[in-house]
Amino acid sequence: MEYKIYKFEFTTGVHFGKKSLDDTEYTLCADTIFSAMCQECLKQGNQQLEHFVKKAAAGEICISDAFPYIGTTYYLPKPMLKVDTEQDQADSTLKKAYKKLAYVPVGKLEQYLGGTLDVKQENEKFRKGLGDKVTRVSAAIRGKEETDLFRVGVYYFKPGSGLYLIVGYQSEEDAWELEECLMGVSLSGIGGKRSAGLGRFELKLGKLPEEIYRRLQSDKGSVYMSLSVSLPTNEELEKALQQASYLLTKRSGFVMSETYAKEQSRKRDLYVFQAGSCFLNKFQGDVYDVGDNGSHPVYRYAKPLFLEVVS
Repeated sequence: MEYKIYKFEFTTGVHFGKKSLDDTEYTLCADTIFSAMCQECLKQGNQQLEHFVKKAAAGEICISDAFPYIGTTYYLPKPMLKVDTEQDQADSTLKKAYKKLAYVPVGKLEQYLGGTLDVKQENEKFRKGLGDKVTRVSAAIRGKEETDLFRVGVYYFKPGSGLYLIVGYQSEEDAWELEECLMGVSLSGIGGKRSAGLGRFELKLGKLPEEIYRRLQSDKGSVYMSLSVSLPTNEELEKALQQASYLLTKRSGFVMSETYAKEQSRKRDLYVFQAGSCFLNKFQGDVYDVGDNGSHPVYRYAKPLFLEVVS
């Protein structure tokens, strides 16, 4: 499989859902991006959508979560592995810094795993370089006699910063289809409150770091980290869990389809491994149908993109 990096250079603020409307994330999970890509495929007809989903389910195309970049530095999720540090772990501020660290610069992954990374400095660089979260006050007036005010959390990336996505593909035709879908998403926007103009970005082809490519291609490592939310099939689950180190997250939401049901419906909840979860045994995962008695399937992407973290 070959790989490319696409950078999302946001031209507006973004609202990526959390538990409350007045808060926001600054990264995106692969299943959210996949759903947006499916919507773009659907504009070309059901046949194109089915073709796209079939390729994803077969592993002929794959995507990562969307991770931050600052300038020329790409960040990877912190591997969920125990790290023995040379520094004084009795230092409570150091413990807090390790806990706060969410992303590691690609070129410093070995330092992190070896316990020599200056996590306090990295946290400060990340905080200052990526962007800022603000709370916007909006008004709901449609169908109401009085205006209702509500707060919306919006994240603004700083110039030169944004998110990047790793895509994997088997053929140049697959690569072209992926890029076409992503171009459509860039114009439509991604995340919440798109009707208010949020979530628009320019899609740019980035330079894939040699270290990422080498680790993605490796099949002789002893530990692998998933770069996307993922879930093994029932047949794979027992083996995947052997000595694995992971966190689970619940993925839910509403079905964004006017033809699915007469009333707005929720997707079935699916618990998946977070990106950064580490495994000794690779698995394939799947694209799951999380619909609930609607008129058509509702797809949830949960296939891993594995990167070697321990050789």
